[in-house]
Amino acid sequence: MVSNHITKTGILNVNKPAGMTSFQVVAAVRRLSGERRVGHAGTLDPDATGVLPVCIGQATRVIEFLVTTTKEYRAEIELGVITDTYDRSGRVTGQRGTSHLSREDVIAALENFRGAIEQTPPMYSAKKQDGKRLYELARQGIEVERPRQTVVVHELEMISWQPPRLTVRVVCSKGTYIRSLAHDLGARLGCGGCLNRLVRTRVGIFRIEEAIPLDRLEAGGREADWSPWLHPLDSVLTDRPAVTVSDAQREQIRNGQPMMLENSLDETAECRVYGLDGCFIGVLRFNATQKLWCPYKVFG
Repeated sequence: MVSNHITKTGILNVNKPAGMTSFQVVAAVRRLSGERRVGHAGTLDPDATGVLPVCIGQATRVIEFLVTTTKEYRAEIELGVITDTYDRSGRVTGQRGTSHLSREDVIAALENFRGAIEQTPPMYSAKKQDGKRLYELARQGIEVERPRQTVVVHELEMISWQPPRLTVRVVCSKGTYIRSLAHDLGARLGCGGCLNRLVRTRVGIFRIEEAIPLDRLEAGGREADWSPWLHPLDSVLTDRPAVTVSDAQREQIRNGQPMMLENSLDETAECRVYGLDGCFIGVLRFNATQKLWCPYKVFG
């Protein structure tokens, strides 16, 4: 049977609601779009809200480029409360007084969490260890040693201080756990802390101001025209130089053949390639051994 749904390919900037997993959002988009290939670029905890880029169709092949982009969050942290999940959804394991803390104490402590820092992933996280999700082990009452990982916090500023809660803006690299940041900040201050509320306000080029609420997609149904909301595949690759190739070179790329390109390109980088008609062809990578540009991702 031939489906009569409208073909939808591209990247949706979805405003994830609280109470849903990122996988559930993907499942909803798959159902609404009628497309089998759907994936997200960066897990958000169920209680968190905000920007969740969802890739549909061929756009699933650019997820690897999306997940490495910087992310921005607005986080409310409650000091004096320690939980096993590092956020308010977990079991309280400790409570301590915070009346001695001043705004200046908190600002001084935040200085220790800028730049390259080390974090231990929470047990209640989707990170895999020995083939199993950490949260699966945690639900069985099993706690394992987790290797610390280096992440980069590009920007960290306090937006408000209403003791014992503070709100911060965080711009960070892939793999940063804001729950771990809240927990570690509390430890640094000697009173403990946990994440109370989290909103992801940006993933790369996708901002919360333009994010589409999931219920708006639901209201439109499968036959809705999503074209105003879908971003093209190459929209997440604009930090790479663009090159236009001839029709003959286009065929070479489609056949997986390496080639020489203009000398002005940085020979340690990737580049976007377009045909003479302006259509996006794919991504090439430079092979330093061959001194040639090789097809890395080619799109139909």
